[in-house]
Order: sequence, then structure tokens, then C-alpha cells
Amino acid sequence: MFKKLIFTLFVISIVSCGSKPRVNLTEVEGGLKPSAQHEVIAKEVAGLLESTSYKKVQLNDSISKIVFDNLIKTLDQGKNYLLQSDIDEFQQYRNTIAQDFRNGDLSAPFHIFNVYSKRYLERMQYALKQVDVKQDFTLDEYFLPSREKLGWFKNTAEADTQWKHRVKYDLLNLEMTTAKKTDSTETKQKETLRKRYNNLISQGKKTNSNDAFQLIMTALTDAVDPHTSYFNPSFAQAFNEGMANTFEGIGARLTIDNEMVTISEIIPGGPIFKDKSLAIDDKIVGVAQGKDGEFEDIIGWRLDAAVAKIKGPAGTLVRLKIIPAGQPIGAHPKIVSLTRERIVVAEESAKKEILNVKGTDGKTYRVGVINIPKFYMDFEAYRKRDPNYKSTTRDVRLLLDTLKQEKVDAVLIDLRFNGGGSLPEAIDLTGLFIDKGPVVQVRDVRNSIDVEEDRNAGVSWDGPLGVMINRFSASASEIFAGAIQDYGRGVILGSQSYGKGTVQSAVDMSRVISPTSKLLLKAQQEKDPDTPNGAPEYGQINITLGKFYRVNGSSTQHKGVSPDVTFPTQYSAEKFGESSEPSALPWDQIKSSTYKKVADLTPINKKLEQEHEARMKNSTEYKFLLEDIASFEKRDEETKIPLQLDKFKKERDDNQKKNRDRVNALLKQRGLPLWEEGKPQPKMEFDFVQDESAKVMTDFIIQEKK
Repeated sequence: MFKKLIFTLFVISIVSCGSKPRVNLTEVEGGLKPSAQHEVIAKEVAGLLESTSYKKVQLNDSISKIVFDNLIKTLDQGKNYLLQSDIDEFQQYRNTIAQDFRNGDLSAPFHIFNVYSKRYLERMQYALKQVDVKQDFTLDEYFLPSREKLGWFKNTAEADTQWKHRVKYDLLNLEMTTAKKTDSTETKQKETLRKRYNNLISQGKKTNSNDAFQLIMTALTDAVDPHTSYFNPSFAQAFNEGMANTFEGIGARLTIDNEMVTISEIIPGGPIFKDKSLAIDDKIVGVAQGKDGEFEDIIGWRLDAAVAKIKGPAGTLVRLKIIPAGQPIGAHPKIVSLTRERIVVAEESAKKEILNVKGTDGKTYRVGVINIPKFYMDFEAYRKRDPNYKSTTRDVRLLLDTLKQEKVDAVLIDLRFNGGGSLPEAIDLTGLFIDKGPVVQVRDVRNSIDVEEDRNAGVSWDGPLGVMINRFSASASEIFAGAIQDYGRGVILGSQSYGKGTVQSAVDMSRVISPTSKLLLKAQQEKDPDTPNGAPEYGQINITLGKFYRVNGSSTQHKGVSPDVTFPTQYSAEKFGESSEPSALPWDQIKSSTYKKVADLTPINKKLEQEHEARMKNSTEYKFLLEDIASFEKRDEETKIPLQLDKFKKERDDNQKKNRDRVNALLKQRGLPLWEEGKPQPKMEFDFVQDESAKVMTDFIIQEKK
């Protein structure tokens, strides 16, 4: 799976910016500091990176510079918070910060984090004050959404100017999205923005040392390899649940609304769905464990801490205090008892649909599309020999059986935006379409090569096959698409894939930390009280231990998989994908494995590409796609947004008119009612790339007959 986890890090604490290389964080009032457990984990992870990982990189001054830059960039990539004086003061750590991890010394990165936290809160509090300042929207001013290519703020006055413009920009946005304006409109807009900033300040003050540690460890591991990751206990549990496509709990997605945990979604089939006693927007204000446990008030808690109390092992009882949606906070809460269950995340599972497509020969063909969002497998259920364990291959096999009963003429596997997942699932899924043989080669840290094979005779689908990929199809997706292409088993459609060709192994840190260190930590009661039930106590490291190679010997690293039928994309290799990662491993090649091609599709693929390109010359959707690519590149170069009301409104109106004209062109093409001005935009469920890929599959069927 992709390493990139997006952390919403809003931070607490006010610290003084000392000039000493090492800050005694315990003496800094309000400053976050690492725990003894953090220091032990940092030391052990540093050792694994130097001795065990595929690259075995020494943590020297060169790596230190990268760790330093990673940390600063992650904290303040847009240069909206830190001052030049802060950056100057941090320079003392630039050449030594990586080596400090060997000794478990986290004082430097925590100091940097604390200074950022101070600046963040200063900016939020300044913005909050600016909400009530009288704004002049006739001035010819501009807002810079990202200052990444500019210098750091020279002083507080320069930062104030940026944030005055930010508040003005936010108010203009609210003005443009307000449909009906009254005398109280301005007051309501300011109230909305005030609430937004107060919420950001509140969440920032709840940031703890675990948040800082997670971000700091990511800065370290990113410097060595973009796919080696340390996950704290909460993140480790979330990652493992994502891989399994299941979790244990009450069957709801939760969010924070006005300091209260709120139900934002109810998952079909879960305890809440079955019980029918809870609804969307209900507030959870208290949690108790079992029949007799005492209630804990969770108003004002961080979301992850509240979730840790609400989730739990399947079969256990949790009691919730609920303020029903629409009732005031002072209302008498009702008590709801729920038995936790194992929940299957259905929307992230493989699913199918059938498209009826008219071919160039005048016949209508049925194309079955199977969308696979990720390669999932419930390893825990598999280890327990659960006959109904959840997996991609098992789900897709059932979908293929259904599609065969429904008499489809071709199958299209959609792997767009599939970031990968389970390697065994990629191999097993390939086996549904080839009759035995190697699927992928893996080179380990000792340079020995293991050929992973499909050993099951027979196939689930032997008809025409297509695989859709894009720039965000990665890892296991590339293994599957590459094998299908190498065997000549199907046609690959889309754009060049991500290029992630490395193998990670998930290691529970409790297997790495010495017994002596564990005893010391337990004696100091260093376990985080908010660690979720069932989560790895010391977190988990997903460490790169190998490299993938296709059966033809080519690595998927950097280059990814190139499609047979190409669609243009706005996601360039320079900015997206493995080739944009400075610490990524290079592309290389090994000896081809022994495999037997199903067919040589080169002649057919050339004709498919020609027919595709001819169709695109007259395609409205294709024209819009090219326009979007040009607009995307232009927007990427833009650095400022006008804050003059007339200019802002004209830009917004021009964009809305362009969007309406586009939508109506597509609706007219399909004989559907047009979108009238002043009415809500009609649902646009057209997937141009999927529709065109289905047409390519009908071309494939016709060419195959010839």
C-alpha cells in the first residue's frame, strides 16, 4: 500500500526558542516531550534501517540533511507559519539529527515540532482576531495559497500580511457560497469562520507527543525509503484493518462536531445498523465497558482517544450515552447497549457492473467491469482457519462466476487508484486468469531471487480481458497488470502506473525491543493509556526487505507498467509517483523467469490503439480531458488569487459557466435534460475512461474473431 498517510497535525504548546543545540524539553513550560517508549523505539528503528532494510543506509550527516528537510517540509510545506529566524535557529541540528536517533535522542526534532506548534497557534489566534476587522473588498490585493517557492517570513509583520489575506480569502469564499443574502448574512459568515478557526485552535491544543513522534519518525523513514514506515499503535491498527478490509466495533464512522463525537455514517450490517436505535448526527457523550463499567465523559476528547474506547473485540459489550440528533447538549441522554462485531468494509471490496456497448460491427456486447479498490486479505481470520475469511481473490472469483452466468462477452478489471496491498492476493488474483506459472520475482536483502508462482490449475475466466490502470495504481496492482501484460493474457489500458516495486514486511516492534527495555518501560508505566484494544503495544514498522521484478525480468520500480492503449493524464511522472521520490530505489533488471505466453497481442494492441485514437478525435469527453490537463498545469503555476470582490466573482462565475456548458454538452450528447441556471447540478455518473475502455474491449473481441 502507499506509504503516504496524511496527518492533520495541529499542535499545542508555547516554547521559548533557545539557542542551545539540545533543549531540556522537560523544563520547557507546555512543551511536548518524548516518552521513554518513544526513545527506545527510535533507537530500535534506527538500528533496523542501518542493518536490516533493503538499502542498509548509514545514518550519517548526508541522511541527517534529508531528515531535517523532511521534517520542516512536513510541518510547514507552504511556509505559512515558521519565521526565517526559526529556520536559522534549527540549522544547528541539520547535520546531526539522524545520528541522534541511534541514541534515542529526540530532543532536536521535538524542539522543532514545539516551535512550529507555537507559530501555528499564533497564526490561528491572529486569524481569529482578523475575522471581526472591517474588510475592504475593493482593494487590489492577492492571496498566496502556497508560499513554497518563496522565502520564509522575515518577521511577524510579514506573516500578519499573509494571514490578513487568508482571512479575507476565506470570507470571500463564504460570500460566494451564500445563496440567499440578508442583512444578517455578513454576521453569519463571520460566525461560521470564527467557529472554523476556534475548532482548529481546539484541535491543535489536543495534539500530543504521540502525534509529534509519528511525524518525526516519518521524516526519518522517508529519508531512507519512501515505503518504509513506522506506525504508532493507533496507526498500526488502522493499517492492519485496512489490509483486512475489516475491523471490530459498533459499525459507524465518527467525526468531531463542536467538541462532541458524532455519528457521520452507519455501516450496513453492523451492530448500529441492526439495532436501529442510533442515527446519523447523534452525539456520543459517554462510554462504558460491559454491563457494569462506569461511564467516562468523552466531550472534548480527541477523536482517536474516543474511538479507542468505543471500539473493541468482537463479542464484547459497550454502553453509550447518546444525545439524539437535533437535541441540545443539555438534553437527558439515552443509554444504548451494543455488542461489538467484526465489520466488513463493503465499499472498499471488489464490486461489479455490466456495460452494454455497441461495437463497430453493429452488435451490442456485454462488458463486465470489476472494480478492485485495493488488494485486501484478513490475515488474522486466515491464520485462525476461518473458512469465510475476507480476501480480494475470493470476492473476485465469485463476481466472475456471476458475470459468466450473466453471459458477458469480456471482463474489464479496474485498478485505477488502487494503491496495492497484499502480495499473496496479487499472485492469487493473477491465477484466476492464467493456468499456472510464475507471477512475480522477488529479490531480498541477500540478493537471492524467489519466483512466486500461481500453482492452481485452471482459470476462472478465459475470455477477453482488459485491465485499467492510472498513475496511482501501485505495488500489487502493478504486479497483476504486469503479469497479465507479460503473458499476453489481456490488454492494459490507461496511463503509466505509479512505479512502486519494493516489498515491505510488517514487523511488530515488540519482536524487536529487548526484554530488558520492555521491563524498564513497564516499570515506568510507559504504556499509552489511549492505545486501542488489540493494537501493537509499541507500534509496527513496515520495512522494505525486497524488490519486485516482472516475470520478464524488468523491475516495476520507477517505471511501473506502461499501458497498451494510452489515455493522457494530468498526473506527471515528475510530480506524482515513485520517480518523484528522492529516496526511491532505482530501476534495474534481472534474468527473465521461465513462463509460457498465452498469446502475442502486439498486432492486436496496435490496431486497438489506432481505433482508440480515431475515436478520440471526435470525442467531447476527450476534448474536455485535454482541457483539464492544460488547466491543471496552469493552476500548478499560479501563485496568487485576487481578493478584489469583482475580480474574485468574475473568476468564479467564469468557472461556473464553463462547468455548466461542459455538463450540458455531455447531457445533450446523451439526450438527457439540460442543467438550467439557478438549479442544482444534475448527477454526472459518466466515467469517460471506463466507457472508452469498454469500447476498446469490443474492438478487442472483434479483432480476436478476425
